[in-house]
Amino acid sequence: MAHRQLQEPTRLVLTALADAPRHGYAIVQEILTITGGRTKMLTGTLYTALDRLLQQGLVRIDHEEVVAGRLRRSFALTEQGRQTLAGETERLRAGVAEAERRLALGSVRPALRTNAGTA
Repeated sequence: MAHRQLQEPTRLVLTALADAPRHGYAIVQEILTITGGRTKMLTGTLYTALDRLLQQGLVRIDHEEVVAGRLRRSFALTEQGRQTLAGETERLRAGVAEAERRLALGSVRPALRTNAGTA
């Protein structure tokens, strides 16, 4: 079954939730870990993505608690979310395999020579 390509914020949120439920701040921290500190997801981006993923049935609210007078929700992947992430992982893996295959072919071919500039 073909899966449509996920946008990076969506892929990162799903990946952050793949091994355990997390609340918003923990998701942001996990994304920093996943990306080696290269991606800091802004709160607005995170909650926009989470709202969309909830509507799409890819994540669910795992539990809610009040911490320091504020509601804290923890999110978890649904089975559909897990399948979507697995499909995206396979799509990326296939793309990397093809790039590696072509790079290997390029390293064994003689370099193309052009006659530009010769009279």
